[in-house]
Amino acid sequence: MRIVAAAGELRDALAPARREARTIGLVPTMGALHEGHSSLLRAASAECDVAVMSLFVNPAQFGPGEDLARYPRDRERDAALAADAGVDLVYAPAAEEVYPAGFSTTVEVGGLTDVLCGDPNRRGRGHFRGVTTIVAKLLNLVEPDVAYFGQKDAQQAVVIKRMATDLDYGARIAVLPTVREPDGLAMSSRNAYLTPADRRRAPALHRALRAAADVAVPGAAARDALAAARAELSGAGIEPEYLEARDAEDLSPVEAFNGRPALIALAARLGDARLIDNVVVGATTDPGGQENR
Repeated sequence: MRIVAAAGELRDALAPARREARTIGLVPTMGALHEGHSSLLRAASAECDVAVMSLFVNPAQFGPGEDLARYPRDRERDAALAADAGVDLVYAPAAEEVYPAGFSTTVEVGGLTDVLCGDPNRRGRGHFRGVTTIVAKLLNLVEPDVAYFGQKDAQQAVVIKRMATDLDYGARIAVLPTVREPDGLAMSSRNAYLTPADRRRAPALHRALRAAADVAVPGAAARDALAAARAELSGAGIEPEYLEARDAEDLSPVEAFNGRPALIALAARLGDARLIDNVVVGATTDPGGQENR
C-alpha cells in the first residue's frame, strides 16, 4: 500500500490504472477507522481493481464550537487497517494542500441540506457545504468508477448522490449498510466520546428506530411511528435533537407511510457525543444496497 500527500502524487499514482482501463474505487474518510469504514474499504477492494482511501479531517465541515481540534486521529492505526482491508492507495493530505491560500470555491446542494443535520437551527448548511466541496475535489482527483459511503450518514449520501447527478460525475455512488455493535449502536468514530454511562444508554437510539419501524406499516401515520420511537428514547433519558420521518429520496416530510421508502432519522447528544442513526422503511430492497449514478 502506498500513501501520498499531494494531489499531483495522487494523479501520478493512478495514471497507470487509468491507462490500463482498470476500475478505481474511492472511500472518503476522516480517519479514526472502525468496522463501518472497513466494510466500505473491503467492498472497494473486492469490486474494483484499485482501492483508494482518503484520510483527511476536513475542517470545512466542522462548525464553530464543534470537535475539530479533538476529533480522533491515529494515522498509523488507520493505515494499518486500510492495508488489512486491501487498500492500494491512501491520499492523506495536509489542510494546506486541500485548501491553499486564496481558496474560495465551494460546492453546495440546495434544498436537501436545509433539513435534519442541515437545519440552520442545528449544525447549519455550512456542514454539508464542507462535505460536498471536499467530496467534489476527491471525485475530480481520483476519478473513481465507484465511490462508497455508509447508510448511517443517510442525509450525506442523499446529498452526494444529488451532487454527483447534477454535476455529471461519472462515478457510481454506492451506499452500504450501517455496521452496528452487537447491542445495535451504529459504529461511529464519535462513539469514543461516550462515557461508560452514556455508552450503556446509547443503544436506545437503535431500539427507538426499530420501534418506529414496527409501527410504520403502509397507511400508518408518521406521528404514531415517531411517538413509539420517542417513548423508547424517553425510557433511556434521551431527548433527541431531532426525530423525523422523511422521504428517503428527496427528504420531503412524510405524514403517512404509503409504500415509498421513508427515512426515519434521529440525532441526539449523549454527553460530549452527538450521535445520528436512521432506518429506511417501505423499501422493497435492502436500503444498504441502494446505488445511484
